[in-house]
Amino acid sequence: MILIPAIDLKDGQCVRLRQGEMDDATVFSSDIVAMAERWMCAGARRLHMVDLNGAFAGKPENAEAVLAVTRAFPDLPVQIGGGIRSLETIETYLNAGVQYCIIGTKAVHEPEFVHEACRAFPGHIMVGLDAKGGKVAINGWAEVTDHEVIDMARRFEQDGVEAIIYTDIGRDGMLQGVNVEDTARLARAIDIPVIASGGVTNLDDLRALAPLAAEGVTGVITGRAIYEGTLDFAEGQRLLDELTGG
Repeated sequence: MILIPAIDLKDGQCVRLRQGEMDDATVFSSDIVAMAERWMCAGARRLHMVDLNGAFAGKPENAEAVLAVTRAFPDLPVQIGGGIRSLETIETYLNAGVQYCIIGTKAVHEPEFVHEACRAFPGHIMVGLDAKGGKVAINGWAEVTDHEVIDMARRFEQDGVEAIIYTDIGRDGMLQGVNVEDTARLARAIDIPVIASGGVTNLDDLRALAPLAAEGVTGVITGRAIYEGTLDFAEGQRLLDELTGG
């Protein structure tokens, strides 16, 4: 199980939001490349980037910051989400060195787009399912739908996505602990990898998640905790290696 640092981009800066509220953002850095280097030097094996402006605009707004990272660290796998609503956007990102593109809102509105993307770019497509009470949320978490997370995950599994990134939006950015139960329920329901996100606060959260490696949870995304210091990234990855065998 790998620990994946998040770099959330708003207006070209690295920020963290509380429960997806764009007006409740904490700025951590204006130097995105330096931030990526910080996590890489701490042992990061992958980087999770989110174009927050793009998620609301429906098209990339911070692509240059993402591409600056892929140019600087071509061997560091990057997964990017936010504003990915066309095959052209995916192609641009992949050609620029991004490893995985994450489809979120578009996957819920137009599930057939996921099928098209997986067929066009096999091995490079993930779906981000953000949930509240087991229901999928979209449009930057502004709207909770009637769709069940597990039902949608099963559909996208059939389409050939590489992984499902599951976020409990009630906990994201709140440092309240991860939703282990719902994460486990999703992982058991599908055969593709699940990446957990939302609420990771400290080493105890990683200890709680580690047993889920056997259920198919292959990674956990962390943001505010590593920026505010409640979780030491390098120590967290060492712990997961110890508990899950790398």
